Amino acid sequence: MIRIWRTIRAAALMIDRIVEGFAVWALAAMTLIVTMQVVTRKLFNFVFFWSEEVTLLLLIWFAILGIAIGFREKLHLSMDAFTNRFPASWNKVLDKIIGSCTFMFGIYLVVYGWDFTVMMHANTLSATEWPVSVMYVVMPITGVMVCFYALLDLIGVNTVRYQHLDEGAGE
Repeated sequence: MIRIWRTIRAAALMIDRIVEGFAVWALAAMTLIVTMQVVTRKLFNFVFFWSEEVTLLLLIWFAILGIAIGFREKLHLSMDAFTNRFPASWNKVLDKIIGSCTFMFGIYLVVYGWDFTVMMHANTLSATEWPVSVMYVVMPITGVMVCFYALLDLIGVNTVRYQHLDEGAGE
């Protein structure tokens, strides 16, 4: 049984690294594309036809994947602001309620994100002619990740990877 949990943990960490790596790559790519777009427009009076569309796509993916990373790191304000007002005995119950609500939100993203992705697949983006579903497929992916993190949280597994992200937030 311990071997199974270690395998699940290793797989989860690998998926985390891939998602975070993609998010960092998307941010860097957006920065480069926007910089290139500004330079070519100002210096050469020319803009790549795909630059705005690809930047928007990367921004959407970066932001939506950030939801899952935020749930994993417990960075959402409602989790701390709400539960810290009650006695410790109540907090355990409230943590389970919050975890269940988080799981339900993940289910919502999976179900309706997938439906929307399928519905939009027939349409194409104007510049790149990629299917519009490319913009929306990140919603079910994020939903699966949110469900996974919520389940781990509900069974008592700490998913926080970066322990001191909010140290300066209270100052």
